[in-house]
Parts: sequence; structure tokens; C-alpha cells
Amino acid sequence: MGERVSASRVVIVDDAASMPALLGTGDSVLKEVEGAFPAVDVLVRGNHISLTGDDAAVSECAAAIEELRSLLAAGVPLTPDVARESIRMLQRARSAVAAARHGGAVSEPPSSSVAILSRSILSSRGRTIRPKTEGQAAYVHQIEQHTVTFGIGPAGTGKTYLAMAQAVAALQAKQVSRIILTRPAVEAGERLGFLPGTLSEKIDPYLRPLYDALHDMVDPESIPRLIEAGTIEVAPLAYMRGRTLNDAFIILDEAQNTTREQMKMFLTRLGFGSTMVVTGDITQVDLPGGTTSGLRAARDILRGIGDIGFSELTAQDVVRHRLVSDIITAYASDEAKRERQPREGQQRRYSRTSERHGAPHKETEA
Repeated sequence: MGERVSASRVVIVDDAASMPALLGTGDSVLKEVEGAFPAVDVLVRGNHISLTGDDAAVSECAAAIEELRSLLAAGVPLTPDVARESIRMLQRARSAVAAARHGGAVSEPPSSSVAILSRSILSSRGRTIRPKTEGQAAYVHQIEQHTVTFGIGPAGTGKTYLAMAQAVAALQAKQVSRIILTRPAVEAGERLGFLPGTLSEKIDPYLRPLYDALHDMVDPESIPRLIEAGTIEVAPLAYMRGRTLNDAFIILDEAQNTTREQMKMFLTRLGFGSTMVVTGDITQVDLPGGTTSGLRAARDILRGIGDIGFSELTAQDVVRHRLVSDIITAYASDEAKRERQPREGQQRRYSRTSERHGAPHKETEA
């Protein structure tokens, strides 16, 4: 092994006034950079950022800082989450280049974080809605390229929020004449018949998350008028039966709680000039035991059909509190362990049964 080469580099930020934004509130962005490159000592003085450490690590750290400066110049507010994702994308791009250099199989080179994270889907009420991860950007691209798109992934990955932003943008651009938002009214073991109130009051808790997201993107005072005019419709999935939905942007949320038959019914409502987005998390099915999730079935049945896109989001695309990503990863690991245990127990029982009946049993060394 060759000796590590020590190096020093200074990044000079010409616009000193941008330093607070580059470093983040309470140096939160700087801390993300330091955490991503522990082999590099980072020292900030005025508008100079000094980097000292292993030559390769210093080079990568300097490139990460330059990428963050480009994001800031493109109008992207820097937060710890943005910094973390930008560095992750930069490291992935370097890995892809290294794999290509060593003759490995490489997919299409990833886009720069600036190209992805600076993209605007919708500007509304003084804020801009953008993809915040590479996976989210790919999901948005799928929606733009396909008539029907399935967004599958854990909670907090922006599946519904980004779909609704796309829907509002399409309505504003007059690409569609209405937005239809729907959900199955089955969740967390509750049944409508056991909830108090009128039918409308029973249904409202299931649709409230859709209204909440809508309020972020449309002037709240105009929502009742748009609903009354039929420009925006928020309704339970059962209300879709028997309809043909033309010239609309239709979103089915929490689709993991549809049955196979309900999913088929919904998809066959598709009319001319319409776009459909189906979102859900196949790890959080609230259907009665033994009932097949319509989302899981659709993924298996429809994959490969032209003009139907599938986007699989992961814990890396979670944009809520960073602990949410860790929680999702921990649960996924536990689920995998639980699935292995019954198989291993079954194999041991089969082995003991074979031995009792005199069947040859071959031991293998671990």
C-alpha cells in the first residue's frame, strides 16, 4: 500500500455576503460537510474555507463545497438535508466514474445535484416546490413521461405531495381541466360504520391529508370555489365507480389499502387527455388478513406495459425528520429477519424428519 498524500486547499468565496447561507443556520450545512469527510480538517475564516487532510478526500470535499455554492447560486436554499443529498449524489457520481474506469457495468451517469435539486415543479404562495432527492426527481420525470405512474415507497418520501404539485402545475398550465384526489376509506383497522357523525364527517378524516397538501399549493380561500365548480374533487375511492375521467389529473393515494378489484376498477376509469398517479406503501397494508393489496397486485401485473411507469422510492428519499429514514430502515431489517426465521425453522424441521426416516442428510460446514 502506498502512503497517503497530505494536501491543503483553500476555497475562496468571492461573495462574502453569501457565507452565512453557505454555512447554514448555526453552521448546520458546514457540519454536514465535516461529517461526510471526517478525514478533512475544515477551517473557516472570513470568506476563506481551508481544507487539510488526505489528498483525495480534500479534493472530494472541495468539489462538494463548490457544488453547494452552485446550488446556492441557482436559488436553492441550503439546509442540512439539501447538503446531505448533494454530497450523496456527488459521491455516487464519483463511484460510477470509478466503476467505468475499472470496466464495471455502469448505468447512465447520474445528473448533477444542481440540475436535479434546483428544478422547480410549482411556485405558489411565496414558496417553490422542488424534488429534494435523486429518487424524487426520477419520480417526477416518470409522471411527466407516462399516462399512468405508480409511486411506491415508505412514508415521508413525498409521493403524494409531489404528485399533487404536478397536478396543480398541470391545471395552471391548462393541460387538464380538473384535479381528482381520491383515497380508499380503510385505514388503521377503523371502519366507517363505527365512526360518529354523518357520512361526510365519517369520510373527512381519510381525506384530510389531501386537503392539507392542497392548502400548501392553492390559495385556501379559492379551494371551496374550485371544489364547488368541480375543478377540484376530493372523494373516497368508492365514488369513482361507473365513471370515465376525461381531461383530468387523477391521484389515488394510500393505494396499498385497495383490493385487487378496487384497483382494477380505478385504473379502468382512465379517460382521454388524463394523467393518473397511484401512490402507496406496500409495507403498510391495513386490509383484513388474507386480502391481497391491489397496489402489490398491480405492480406484478402491469410492469412492462407501455406508458405505465413505476417509481420505487426508498428510505434515502425520506424528506421528513432524518430519524424517519432510520426508523424505516430498522423496520425493513426486522421484517427481513422475521421472513428468514420461518424458512430456517422449516428447513430444520425437514432435516430432523429426514433423519428420523433414515433419509440421507448431508451436513455442510458454515
